[in-house]
Amino acid sequence: MARTAATELEIPGGGQPVLDRLIALLDLEKIEENIFRGVSPAHSPVRVFGGQVAGQALVAAGRTVPEERRVHSLHAYFIRGGDPSVPIVYEVDRIRDGRSFTTRRVVAIQHGKAIFSLSASFQTEEPGIEHAEVMPEGVPAPETLPTLMERAEGYAIGAHARPRPIDLRYVNEPPWVTRETGERPARNQVWMRADGKLPDQQLLHVCVLTYASDMTLLDSVLARHGVYWDTDKVLGASLDHALWFHRPFRADEWFLYDSASPTASGARGLATGRFFAEDGTLIATVVQEGLLRVL
Repeated sequence: MARTAATELEIPGGGQPVLDRLIALLDLEKIEENIFRGVSPAHSPVRVFGGQVAGQALVAAGRTVPEERRVHSLHAYFIRGGDPSVPIVYEVDRIRDGRSFTTRRVVAIQHGKAIFSLSASFQTEEPGIEHAEVMPEGVPAPETLPTLMERAEGYAIGAHARPRPIDLRYVNEPPWVTRETGERPARNQVWMRADGKLPDQQLLHVCVLTYASDMTLLDSVLARHGVYWDTDKVLGASLDHALWFHRPFRADEWFLYDSASPTASGARGLATGRFFAEDGTLIATVVQEGLLRVL
């Protein structure tokens, strides 16, 4: 899927109007039992943004599951590039409805072919043992950091200078800066939140975080090598994506996206990420492998 989400929901000024478009994008049309249809924004990149199709597929799965069962994990494969000019059909397979867990499989289809597949597991809430990693120390508060548009000022990074539904603020120097300074950071840290107010629907908050999870993650791979999407000849695409949701959260409140890349080889890069609420609570973990060809 496409590696930029910046042009997909463009409205001058951004904020709530852009977020409202994302909310509408995730509000799928039900066309038959277990079959839903989604669209892409009018102003989209050449391919559908991976976070969009992942978020829409999770919406489709969630609408076949009782509301009291929360999604705790998803595993997805990006099979073909999505065409933003035509709708995407999501077919849901009700794999299992157990006493505690519900499993769904979703296939996204365009032009008669699968472009994406997702498996998601939902669980009824229950008590159990608990522990969690702590948030990295010394991270400045998000409100003290410049916005993405402020960070982009003076740099030829194209799409990053446009409004988007996710307010994104780099903790460390952005990769287009470290590319020039020669720094090769081992971690990429970004504060994120939906740029406005979301309805009180837990599935929507999870789907918005899923959407955001495909942003900046593979940057942690490229930053290790001093290259960047808009300034170098990089061909990239998400290959597979896995998310685990550990605790309840709101996607319109700040969360820290802390990511790193343990390895890259064979024109593929692996990235891992952790999401922390502003109070330090670990709320989700993500792993993604991406195709990365530096030409």
